[in-house]
Amino acid sequence: MAVSQTLAGQILAGAGDHDATGIVFDSVTRPVDTTLGALVADAERAAGALRGLGVEPGDVVAVQLPGTYEGAVAQAAVALAGAVLLPIVMIYGRRELDFILRQSGAKVLVTAGVWRGRDHAAVAAGLPSGGGPRVIVVAGEGPVPDGMTPFADLLGRRALPYRVPELDPSARAMLVYTSGTTADPKGVQHTHRSLLAETGSQVMLRGAEPGKRHLSLFPPGHVGGLLGLLRVLVHGSPTAVMDSWDPVRAAGLVDRHGLTVAVGAPVQLAGLLDVKERGVASLATLREFLTGAASVPPALIRRADALGIAAYRCYGSSEHPTVSSGDVDEPLEQRATTDGLVIEGNEVRLVDDDGKDVPDGALGEIVSRGLELFAGFTDERLNREAFLPGGWYRSGDLGRLSADGHLTVVDRKKDVIIRGGENISSQEVEAILAEHPAVAEVAAFAVADHRLGERVGVAVVLRPGGLLALDEVRAHFEAVGAARQKTPEHLVVVEELPRTPSGKVRKHVLRAAHQAPPA
Repeated sequence: MAVSQTLAGQILAGAGDHDATGIVFDSVTRPVDTTLGALVADAERAAGALRGLGVEPGDVVAVQLPGTYEGAVAQAAVALAGAVLLPIVMIYGRRELDFILRQSGAKVLVTAGVWRGRDHAAVAAGLPSGGGPRVIVVAGEGPVPDGMTPFADLLGRRALPYRVPELDPSARAMLVYTSGTTADPKGVQHTHRSLLAETGSQVMLRGAEPGKRHLSLFPPGHVGGLLGLLRVLVHGSPTAVMDSWDPVRAAGLVDRHGLTVAVGAPVQLAGLLDVKERGVASLATLREFLTGAASVPPALIRRADALGIAAYRCYGSSEHPTVSSGDVDEPLEQRATTDGLVIEGNEVRLVDDDGKDVPDGALGEIVSRGLELFAGFTDERLNREAFLPGGWYRSGDLGRLSADGHLTVVDRKKDVIIRGGENISSQEVEAILAEHPAVAEVAAFAVADHRLGERVGVAVVLRPGGLLALDEVRAHFEAVGAARQKTPEHLVVVEELPRTPSGKVRKHVLRAAHQAPPA
């Protein structure tokens, strides 16, 4: 097998070529200023320790850590061991964690101790027995429960000598769970080949040009966060990583380290612009900002441009990481109103509900294929509806394609709520709230928000004599262990839900009728 065509081979080659590249981990608990060579050396030790814990190539290792040094080492170590990396976002609680670990068959879970008020180790310790990971490794603050392994043990011992695994490039390299229109998260499978196609794409290579210094804002549980780490590991891009979002801290990193490029969600771009306008930081070196993962208002791109930052949009998903992207050299209006050109190596079609191509310039569902496209869902039943003949992936997003190849995402067919770049399943929200004894019917929908893009709204029909307030909704979601971001922030009680003749709830009617007042 060609080792150079695997993540392990590319990471080792990158460390050899860019040993002295600087990486800053801006953590509220343990900031670390290090080099690529030192990080990869620690990852090799951790990979050997994982092998000593019984991890074999192809096994799934879950990592639920923030953007810390330990988190980067853990993710790199999984790749170096030839295992399948399963990054998990920090917001997921007991409910989501149990489902993901069981379905994925993860052999090891590397999790945080106490992080931002939540004891992740205690959550892991409280998972139902049977079907979960055999080994749990704890990093960060707080006590390590009995039977769990301290993260320091992975660096302090090397149970087996490290050797580069021989893997087929078409083997699984990453499994990431993303919330969609189904009640449970969907397992998205990527191979070494699909991830390396992304790291070798024109967008990634453009971002890795000499002289560019990055601010990495996407969390490591997302595909975007992993790709930001791969940019460092494979291309040696000097990077500052944040363990949690704070616009003042982020702006301070830009000024302190002379960062020139940032990649993040629209809410993060808006936060940086707010800080600059208040005069808290200059952002004098920040020249470009690539934004996506949520709806991007054209006014935000224009605002950034007026403040000297060339922002541009991109479009992609966990399943197909980067379908299209703008560029700093494009005219402002093109950057503001389109999601860029379809990148080389990808193909895009716009189709109707029957999967047939729509006329040029017409609105249609975006379907795509290319080397970066995922290898399918873990649940085979989902694949039957996800693809058209010929391997075209159905995004569920509506868009238009211009004659010169610029893609513009117009709306979503799916009822996913995107809160600050985080996908939230409306059906999952409904399933949780439907368990409340006062609720007869419920529909979850997106409420537009100027800061986060969208918030979670719910319309409920109450049982006779039932009463429900927003505080009770919050308490109910907390009791079932759901992620805080999924908790509804807008509640409306209705006599009946608007429905189509076939019985489907007309959520666009709810979105139009029940919007929160502007802040």
